[in-house]
Amino acid sequence: MSAKLRNINEQVIVITGASSGIGLTTARIAAEQGAKLVLAARNGEALDQLASELRRQGCQVATVAADVGNVADVERIGQTAIDRYGRIDTWVNNAGVGTFGRLEDIALEDHQRLFQTNFWGVVNGSLEAVRRMKQRGGGTLINVGSEVSDVPVPLQGMYSASKHAVKAFTESLRMELQKEEAPISVSLIKPAAIDTLFAVHAKNYMDKEAVLPPPVYAPEIVAKAILHCATHPKREVFVGGASKFVSAGHAHMPRLMDRYSRATLFSQQKSKFDKMPGRPDALHAPDPSHTLRERQGMTERSVKETSAYTTLSLNKKPLLTALLGGGALFAAWKLTQPR
Repeated sequence: MSAKLRNINEQVIVITGASSGIGLTTARIAAEQGAKLVLAARNGEALDQLASELRRQGCQVATVAADVGNVADVERIGQTAIDRYGRIDTWVNNAGVGTFGRLEDIALEDHQRLFQTNFWGVVNGSLEAVRRMKQRGGGTLINVGSEVSDVPVPLQGMYSASKHAVKAFTESLRMELQKEEAPISVSLIKPAAIDTLFAVHAKNYMDKEAVLPPPVYAPEIVAKAILHCATHPKREVFVGGASKFVSAGHAHMPRLMDRYSRATLFSQQKSKFDKMPGRPDALHAPDPSHTLRERQGMTERSVKETSAYTTLSLNKKPLLTALLGGGALFAAWKLTQPR
């Protein structure tokens, strides 16, 4: 049974990780399009500020201060949506945290905290969304993975592992729902590097400040892909041609891509600036100084404001999308060749 998806201006949308980055951008665009929102994040004060901003624009908003790694908190998100609006049309599992450093150097408690948010947060949110949607006629579940859902990345090894796990969980859940003909669409979003507060919020074990490897894309591209999936069932969406590039390269030329990664990613994830002493992060608790910011504001690297590959893939241009995908694979091969 296929999901019957409403237009955005008729939907009730739950967004986790809504106080910054992709979640904040998605919330603002969804509000502009007339959606009713349930916004969740750990920082309740930031959510209240965001809700006030969106209500001034005429949007109906409910907020829940919640840690997605906590099952009881996630249940409160679902109950708030039902109490306030009577249903959930789209649930976006977006909350995520990161670490930078060698796997051997990072404290076990930090590895575990990352997985609690990035993986178990998605599990908790997905199961809560599915339970609620089954009771109210179906809907859309959207999980935000990453380009590293398909590709291992040094210095972000546990983050990569968590996103691999999110992909496997999402695809397994989709098959189970399809088997029982549940009217729920399940989408996985795979962004490339995005100009958000991710590197700022991450806990950094390196000697230099962390940065994301180029190319870096604007968060609005991800938000628009998420909202497209809320109204058009999609199995997965690569956001940014670079995401398709690394996925295709690793699938078809894993050893060559490993060589390319070893040669580039250790240096590309370090800025030229020494790590700040006592640098705050948002791994275990929110960082109030960086809430309600959509972008980091890249200075060392330019930000791509559009993605032809993503636009074509969302608008059902299979031939052009395939050509761009083939071009990405060829580029991956060329980059791995000795000079």
